[in-house]
Amino acid sequence: MNARIPTDLSSSLKAEEDSNHSDNPSFDTVLAARLSRRGLLRGGAGTVGTVVLGGMGLTACGGGDDPAPTTPPAPGTPTETLLGFGAVAKSLADMVVVPAGYTASVLYALGDPLNAGTAAYKNDGTDTGFENRAGDHHDGMEWFGLDAAGKASATATARGLLAMNHEATTDELRSSFFLHANGGTTTLPRPAAEVDKETAIHGVSIVEVQQAAGKWTTVQNSAFNHRLTCLSDNIQLNGPARGNALMVTKYSTTGVQTRGTLNNCGTGKTPWGSFVTGEENWAGYFTRASTDDTARGGATAKSVVSLKRYGRNAGSRSRHGWETGGADDKYARWNVGQSGASLDGSDDYRNELNTFGYIVEMDAYDKTQMPRKRTALGRFAHESAAFGKPVVGQPLAVYMGDDSRGEYIYKFVSTKTWVAADANPANRITTGDSYLDAGKLYVAKFASDGSGSWVELAMSNPLISGYATYAFADQADVLVNARLAADAVGATKMDRPEWCSTNVNNGEIYFTLTNNSNRAIDSASMPPDSANPRVYEDTKGASTSKGNVNGHILRVKEGAAGNAALVFTWDVYVFGAESGAAAGSVNLSSLTSDQDFSSPDGLAFSPSTGILWIQTDDGAYTDVTNCMMLAALPGTVGDGAKKTLSYTKADTTTLSVDTYVGQAPTADKLKRFLVGPKSCEITGMCETPDGKAMFINIQHPGETTAMADIADPTKYASQWPSNAGYGAGKRPRSATIVITKTDGGRIGS
Repeated sequence: MNARIPTDLSSSLKAEEDSNHSDNPSFDTVLAARLSRRGLLRGGAGTVGTVVLGGMGLTACGGGDDPAPTTPPAPGTPTETLLGFGAVAKSLADMVVVPAGYTASVLYALGDPLNAGTAAYKNDGTDTGFENRAGDHHDGMEWFGLDAAGKASATATARGLLAMNHEATTDELRSSFFLHANGGTTTLPRPAAEVDKETAIHGVSIVEVQQAAGKWTTVQNSAFNHRLTCLSDNIQLNGPARGNALMVTKYSTTGVQTRGTLNNCGTGKTPWGSFVTGEENWAGYFTRASTDDTARGGATAKSVVSLKRYGRNAGSRSRHGWETGGADDKYARWNVGQSGASLDGSDDYRNELNTFGYIVEMDAYDKTQMPRKRTALGRFAHESAAFGKPVVGQPLAVYMGDDSRGEYIYKFVSTKTWVAADANPANRITTGDSYLDAGKLYVAKFASDGSGSWVELAMSNPLISGYATYAFADQADVLVNARLAADAVGATKMDRPEWCSTNVNNGEIYFTLTNNSNRAIDSASMPPDSANPRVYEDTKGASTSKGNVNGHILRVKEGAAGNAALVFTWDVYVFGAESGAAAGSVNLSSLTSDQDFSSPDGLAFSPSTGILWIQTDDGAYTDVTNCMMLAALPGTVGDGAKKTLSYTKADTTTLSVDTYVGQAPTADKLKRFLVGPKSCEITGMCETPDGKAMFINIQHPGETTAMADIADPTKYASQWPSNAGYGAGKRPRSATIVITKTDGGRIGS
């Protein structure tokens, strides 16, 4: 996520997200189209009819393009038209807006208790016990059905578990001010009580939900309910890096375990029915002393090279100052400087950073099973994990993106081939061991002719074994330092690869490329290329954004070998843009006012309808609309055409780049479905197997509130969801909503 970086943390987070300084070549270079929002015409918002649902914070609306009323079908003969709803207009209101005919209700918000022994949430900064409450920044989410007997069910629609990420907490001067009564401490050291509260709101929730009498509720005292935090004991390290010297810490001197999971963003659901979560921007939680390079042997020491590549330069301060909470070991682990006398790191946390940055697998149904960090899938800023279509006798593929500017797209291919019986195994987590602990990790290279290749990251590749920048010791080292290995083979630098999802209709893989402020015409390291072709300027008030401001969605079609293919073809499904932006250089997908969007982030294909749901985490278009979710019926790779962008560089030379743009989405193929409250991000989507209930996460509403305004609710940037009639207090809270259709139909029809 992290499309928006709080001002006070910009230097820390930007260093974490801008750690790719390799000179990997891009394919073509083009000149920036220097466009100003002030000089562009915007499409009209259309007329809106509004129905209040459960308070002022949740509404249903129909845009100006609502279809004309039709005669209802005769009883017993239901009809369905996908994307038949009226497009929702852009909105700056502090509410969730959905189409006419839909209802949205708040279900599960920050602080909600998971058991009867935990007090109701007061939402005034005095609450404690977050190990048994909903965490903060609800993010990726998956559905796991339960039958009437409380057993796992792939078809259950009225009872189930939501496995949900809690990515982070609102940052302000190292404090999470809405969690604390007076905004928290903004100087170091941080009080232990504040640190303990902040660590507890990170991680994962498993919460039971049910529908009764037409209403969805959480089951507060369910035996399934539990939290996994960044301090949870006994997270198992699996795969090639298990027991490796790079994993040795004071907590696990054998390098086989770690504590907790952190900055969990995107998710996935395995073909055998377990939950996977990605550790995204985890590096910024750790600090290093300014003298630590010297302690480690100098700037060329391997550990120093690795730390810098993952955004932790000497002197890097931590995001929240958790290392200052006290003398206890749980605070010391946030300092990754070399302080001990041992040669292997068994007396300090110099290697702690190496234990984060993985896809983590857990069994949502069985909290006694130890979660696994799957090191075979590589270490980077993981978003979601999308599985290719399982085919009996063929290996499985897992697709992943590294969410930082100029980072890469990856694929893991299992050694084991798919066995049909594993779709319903006796033990889900050990089945994961058999598929996710052995295989090959690849990184993508995109060519300017619309083709691409997967390059294996292995010691057998001489570009890796002979890499001058970093001397890899073994395959575990390659995986732990996957970014450096990808640098070595010349992978294509992308515009912040975030979520990915597999098209249930044809198996093509879609990737959101959220934006990239570092993409620049005259950049030596990150000029435009065919897969990331746009560089332009966008003005909002007194500020100007540069680079690929609005992002795009790229899609890949594997070669004949399917999951194991080493070659692919690609194009850009859609470019984010304002509808009034220049068609030849910015609005390359010809978006209208009912479709335009910026900074695509969350992405998921509905297994029920095949609709592609697109969610945004934007800071560029927020003068016009809050973040949103769109519904799409995309075509296939190659259904559009090649476009050539030609510009003039600063030295007056003319450069051009070919890119490949999917067929422009018509009004019945892409439209806005939802707009969220103020200063939020829309993220996470799952649904019941029949497609009739959809769960969406509203993350960090009101995050632009100034800490100085903590005592005055009238100055909060948002009061959602309290203004929707949910919960105590007026402090904004991340929350899960459930959407249903009033006629009982499937969502998106």
